[in-house]
Amino acid sequence: MVQNARSRTVLALYSAADDIQCHRVRLVLAAKGVSYDLIQVDPAKPPQDLIDLNPYNTLPTLVDRDLTLYDTAVVCEYLDERYPHPPLMPIDPLSRARLRLATVRIERDWLPEVAHIREGGRLADAARKRLREQLLSALPLFKASRFFLNPEMSLADCLVTPVVWRLPSLGIDLGREGKPIIDYGERLFHSQGYARSLTAEEKALRAI
Repeated sequence: MVQNARSRTVLALYSAADDIQCHRVRLVLAAKGVSYDLIQVDPAKPPQDLIDLNPYNTLPTLVDRDLTLYDTAVVCEYLDERYPHPPLMPIDPLSRARLRLATVRIERDWLPEVAHIREGGRLADAARKRLREQLLSALPLFKASRFFLNPEMSLADCLVTPVVWRLPSLGIDLGREGKPIIDYGERLFHSQGYARSLTAEEKALRAI
């Protein structure tokens, strides 16, 4: 449910209409089946209530009663612990550390390239080439298990899948070599939870 301001619902998410990190949190919430108020925000014009809640005015921002969280990784792990079923992280410390490290690398390596592509200009083509190369170099990670580095869906998938969803709109074709990545995406795209995570703007990206 989209609201223009905070309502009486306990859980509220301030989110951009089309943003990978915001989509990441919405996918966690959808996977958990959690009801919440979705407050769509123009990042260039943050509302006063967001300014009051978050000193950085960043998105996504999660409000749970008197608690406000605004680092995406912190938000996702909080939600996984706050709503433990289904769990979105493996039990053993080694697997958890591997997934966390993979998430950090995606944030540092893939997401800046997505931003360059969306900005357009002279940097876009080079960024598109680098992102394609980075995705293809990660093929062993997609082949290692049914989900990203894990036999079950995890918090890492909640970041990877929104990137894969946006590839057509970014002008990236992985070709035959990238079929394992495309197949991975399709497995998640057709889940009910994934459909619930999408805004109207994000649904339209696959029609481009």
